[in-house]
Amino acid sequence: MVLIDIFHAAFSLFDIIYLDMASLNELLDQLDRHYGPLLPPEITDPFEMILWENVAYLADDEKRKETFSLLKKQVGLKPHQILATPLKTLREVTKRGGIMPDQSAQKLLEAAAIAAREFGGNLQSILDLPVAKAKKALKKFPGIGEPGAEKILLFCRKLPVLALESNGVRVLLRLGYGSEETSYSVSYRCIRKSVETQLVSEFDWLIRAHQLLRHHGQQICKRNFPFCSECPVSRDCDYYKKHH
Repeated sequence: MVLIDIFHAAFSLFDIIYLDMASLNELLDQLDRHYGPLLPPEITDPFEMILWENVAYLADDEKRKETFSLLKKQVGLKPHQILATPLKTLREVTKRGGIMPDQSAQKLLEAAAIAAREFGGNLQSILDLPVAKAKKALKKFPGIGEPGAEKILLFCRKLPVLALESNGVRVLLRLGYGSEETSYSVSYRCIRKSVETQLVSEFDWLIRAHQLLRHHGQQICKRNFPFCSECPVSRDCDYYKKHH
C-alpha cells in the first residue's frame, strides 16, 4: 500500500511538472501563432550588441536600428574606429536616436575604450571564459547589467539561459510568474526562479522565448494601457483577471 501511494505521488508530481512545462510552451505557441515566426537576432557579435544598447536612449527598435546603421556607415563598429572619431561626430550620429545624444556618444567612447584596453579590441575572447567571468567582463561596459550580459551570452550561444529584458519581465509578471519586488534585479531573479523548471535548455528554444515575450510586451502587453482585448493569452493572465 505504501509503495502504491509513493507510485501515485510520483506520477502526480510528474503531472504537475508536465502541465507546467506544457503551460509555458503553450504560452509561447499562442504568441507564435498570433505574431507569426519572428526573425532571428540580427546582431550576435558581443561588441556590436553593446553598441546597439548604447547608441540611443529610450528609442524604439526602428529608431535604434536607424541610428546603429548610421554609426556603422559613418564611423564603423570597431573599437579603434570609434576611438578615432571626434566626440562631435559621434554626437551627430547619436542625436538621430532621440534624447540625450551627448550621453550616448560618451557611452560609445567608453565602451570602445574598455574593449581596446582590456580585451585587445576583440570581445570574442570573453566567450571563452567561464560563465561567471564572462558575465563579470561584460558588465564592465556601460548599459550592460546582469540581464544584458546574459542576453549577449545567449545570442552568442555561450549560455543557455532565459535572458529577459523589461518587456519580457513585464509579460511574465502579469501572467503570474514570480512577483514584482522593490528592486528590478530581485524581480528578475524571482521570475527566472519561477519558470526554471519549465525551460528547455536549448538555444533555439530560449532565443525564441526571449523574442516572443519581448515582442508581446512591445506590441500588446505595454507598460501603460495594455491592449488586453487583443491579447492571445489574456485567459491565463493574472493582470487581466484583476483589471477586467
